[in-house]
Amino acid sequence: MTKNRFLNLYSHDFARVAVAIPRCRVADPAFNAAETIVLAQQAEQQGAVLVAFPELGLSAYTCDDLFHQRALLDACEAALGTVVEASKKLSLVMIVGLPLRVEHQLFNCAVVIAGGRIQGVVPKSYLPNYGEFYEARQFSAADNTAVTSLQLLGASVPFGTGLLFEVANLPLLRFHVEICEDVWVPIPPSSFAALAGASVLVNLSASNALVGKAGYRHQLVAQQSARCLSAYLYTSAGKGESSTDLAWDGQGLIYENGELLAESERFLDDSHIIFADIDLERLSRERMRQTTFGQSVRRHAAEVSRFEVIRFEVALPLDKALPLSRSVERFPYVPSDPKRRDERCTEVYNIQVQALVQRLSASKISKVVIGVSGGLDSTHALLVCAKAMDRLKLPRANILAYTMPGFATSERTLLQARQLMQLVGSTAAEIDIRPSCLQMLKDLGHPYAEGKEQYDITFENVQAGERTNHLFRLANHNHAIVIGTGDLSELALGWCTYGVGDHMSHYNVNASVPKTLISHLVRWVAETGAIGDQGADVLLNVLDTEISPELVPGKANGKPEQITENVIGPYELQDFNLYYTLRYGFAPSKVAFLALTAWHDKNLGRWPYDAHVARNQYDLAAIKRNLGIFLDRFFRTSQFKRSCVPNAPKVGTGGSLSPRGDWRAPSDSEATVWLADLARIPD
Repeated sequence: MTKNRFLNLYSHDFARVAVAIPRCRVADPAFNAAETIVLAQQAEQQGAVLVAFPELGLSAYTCDDLFHQRALLDACEAALGTVVEASKKLSLVMIVGLPLRVEHQLFNCAVVIAGGRIQGVVPKSYLPNYGEFYEARQFSAADNTAVTSLQLLGASVPFGTGLLFEVANLPLLRFHVEICEDVWVPIPPSSFAALAGASVLVNLSASNALVGKAGYRHQLVAQQSARCLSAYLYTSAGKGESSTDLAWDGQGLIYENGELLAESERFLDDSHIIFADIDLERLSRERMRQTTFGQSVRRHAAEVSRFEVIRFEVALPLDKALPLSRSVERFPYVPSDPKRRDERCTEVYNIQVQALVQRLSASKISKVVIGVSGGLDSTHALLVCAKAMDRLKLPRANILAYTMPGFATSERTLLQARQLMQLVGSTAAEIDIRPSCLQMLKDLGHPYAEGKEQYDITFENVQAGERTNHLFRLANHNHAIVIGTGDLSELALGWCTYGVGDHMSHYNVNASVPKTLISHLVRWVAETGAIGDQGADVLLNVLDTEISPELVPGKANGKPEQITENVIGPYELQDFNLYYTLRYGFAPSKVAFLALTAWHDKNLGRWPYDAHVARNQYDLAAIKRNLGIFLDRFFRTSQFKRSCVPNAPKVGTGGSLSPRGDWRAPSDSEATVWLADLARIPD
């Protein structure tokens, strides 16, 4: 893959779409066509593949009985001809609205134009005739005719509500068009169109301005896009419509699966246009994953079967760099908005606490055993245990907390462990595991037992195993359960000692919480003051501690030589890779494209920059290198550990790796196909 092709959003199944709000003049189709063409040209210049215009945009919506004047109707068709002619020089799809005469009736229509041709015409299904609307006075509803084609501008074109349009060289872009009121009814036509394969739903609307109506439009479009697992483009009439009895705000919206991507400013005087990059693959994979979508297709087979797909090509701008304009969160598990981040932390924390409370209640056990290292994961697990004891109205002394220094435990983490146990009010104890580890190494005939500095995997795992062995026997002795502390990121990368090691526990409160989210949870507890000023200082010190298993002795520049992220890559990047691999199943090349969008150095000025707090920026070489580490560890070497993990609560839609939950995979898989796709990424 060439660098330009890799840096092009269309190479990764994105589509740039546009919603246009032109100035109009009532009953002046020539003027309206000119405005339409100018905005279409702007959309093409920005790399859009599709642009939608308002309902009856070529005539204006507020013509009332002028719609029955032949002069206006003829002028509208002439204006349509002008737009179609202009489209010959434009590499995108245009969707425009106008009144059309069909078999002695008048229809409110959307016309799909591409490559100098009318690809199809869609009439409005539902005509509002209440309140300020009198559409049934001038127009016929779509059901009033059985015609499936019409003669328009000298050509026979498809006509009807059962039309789907697909860009053949971007096949995930299959779209459907409905008009204004169609989305306000209990079952919009677009619902069935989505079941028939439409990934993008387009609404040409006029919708006058009323107090509170803009918010309701948001709800309506958001919910329709979410229920249909689709993108939804909503365009509305603005400046120039008649103000005889109404006002017009020109609200444009673009949603993807319930998420707002773009919104126009309302009440603008000039023509304007909004853009968004839709992730077509994400929508496809959501439908694939949510199997009830397919069940709905079967249940509504009669409605679905009436749709016809019209395919045509559009010349996509593939040979130049066209980076994403949409924001990609650097931390997909952690919202960048502070309010949403606090809400997320509150909810995750409560899920973990409630799950532990239930496990203790059901097992009729009132004590827990936990190993406290002074590091991030065990700190958060200890906080969860403390809150669970509070909920159960049990003393925090029922938390039997142990710190177990080994051959490489630092004074810093040992002090932090002691402070944490005192802080939460747990029963605190210290067990030096070095004597038992030395005995084990001696029994094994390991060179370290004879004074040789051989720090191999056996040396490390003897310590990890001794700690877990102690915890389980302590739990037996005290009629307690062992609380696991390992997180989702470690499970993904296989960064845990299998079996009798940190891999195992009676119940793991952290198993579906990634490292980046755990760090925010600990910071959230500190910043909310829930643990007092002194406690907050302890937690902040933990957050500032280099992540290390502390199993190999030795220091360099005052830091432990065994730094986890030097081996498995930075957690902030590997959590990003995990999210898009686990949640959506994206190919490595797309994950890398998204990572570059999110993490590229803002100073180069070509890529959107998320100002959310981060330690680093990553170039493509670093992204590719660390993604390679992730893919090999995730797909080839670590599944056997995930195939037998303890019970743990799932906390978010980002997934869990339990074989009883989101992820079932063979333990002897190869990583070949993922690494092959990784190799396509330019160096």
